[in-house]
Amino acid sequence: DEALGKADKLDAKTSRERDYLVAMAAFYGGSEKRDYQSRADAYTKAMQQMYEKYPDDREAAAFYALSLLASEPDSDTTFTHRKQAAAVLEKLFQVEPDHPGVAHYLIHSYDSPQMAQLGLPAARRYAKLAPAAPHALHMPSHIFARLGLWQDDIDSNLASIAATRKTVAMHMGGEGHQFHAMHYLVYAYLQSGRESEAKHVLDDIKGMPPMKDMYGMGFDPRAAALSELSGIYALELHHWSEAASLPLVPGASAVDNDAVYWARAIGAAKGGNIAEAQKDLKAIQAIRKKLLSEKKKDFAEVAQDDYREASAWLAHAQGKDDQAVREMRALAEKQESVAAEPMSVPAREMLADMLLEMKRPEQALAEYQADLKNNPNRFNGLYGAARASEMTGNTAKANDYYSQLLKVCAGSESDRPELAHAKQLLAEK
Repeated sequence: DEALGKADKLDAKTSRERDYLVAMAAFYGGSEKRDYQSRADAYTKAMQQMYEKYPDDREAAAFYALSLLASEPDSDTTFTHRKQAAAVLEKLFQVEPDHPGVAHYLIHSYDSPQMAQLGLPAARRYAKLAPAAPHALHMPSHIFARLGLWQDDIDSNLASIAATRKTVAMHMGGEGHQFHAMHYLVYAYLQSGRESEAKHVLDDIKGMPPMKDMYGMGFDPRAAALSELSGIYALELHHWSEAASLPLVPGASAVDNDAVYWARAIGAAKGGNIAEAQKDLKAIQAIRKKLLSEKKKDFAEVAQDDYREASAWLAHAQGKDDQAVREMRALAEKQESVAAEPMSVPAREMLADMLLEMKRPEQALAEYQADLKNNPNRFNGLYGAARASEMTGNTAKANDYYSQLLKVCAGSESDRPELAHAKQLLAEK
């Protein structure tokens, strides 16, 4: 309000300038009791009027598209706002392919399994537009990860981390930006058989000092990254005992601790330690209640989903297979409906793993195939599909999936038994 008041006193000289101020007031002005969604909707409506009133104003068009993304309703399964934004941005991209905002917003528009392929031109372009900007270098990996383009993903995030550290060395701050890139980097390494390099990133994070509060949101990004990535690393590699014994990270928030208890509960359940899994699940529920009491609804929902996923594995460990399948399937459908980020093991893949353990290879194969459409080239997805095909006697299909897995991991020095098994079977063809 204070900034808007100062802007009003400047006496805007053109109707266009005045309309921009009106749009800003639509979001920042009015009662303090207005919630975010109502503010975002009002701003989008104002920017739409700008877009229609000034058709030659490319910045108005770009900001209108961005407002559509910002006002997308929570848990929207239709992606209507993203599609509308993309329609505006694609026209701009044709005439201004070097506009960093346009490429950036297009990547956000297409950041879902259903539309990721459409975002590849913008991703490749954006990777070259701002070589000194850490976030700009990272953003293309949102599309690369969706499409299973692991080397592109790796290159994007290595460049982003290097740019972050360069700005820090120049005393420009922003060291917290590297952790999101590290998350994507570890994920890509694990999918392409480069687990030793993923471990190196984890060791790098462990050796860093605690970070200052980032974005004023009250958390240490280093503690968050270490909490999340330690669990993901152990679960992706099926190191169940390691997952079950993960320590809490000093200085971590309740949300970060939830990630640790989630991995611990799954690791314990997979290892047959029912009591420990139950103990970890109780810890997740306590965290969820705490987050709800603090009115952190979104974080509480994450904790609830983690609880559901881990409890499904516990149910399976207890022989309650129908309950386990029902719960994991529901969670998979939820993840897919909102295009959850590809940063952890998908619930659909977990469902397939579960069915394979239950000796239901035909059902497992159907789930692996469904998940690989949304999460192509995932290591465990390809291997699971191959194993399920092998168990059904479809050697040709099994060999095809094993071949895809070896191609994804080409050049790696991994000693994972899955790769040894794939190589052995293909050598016997």
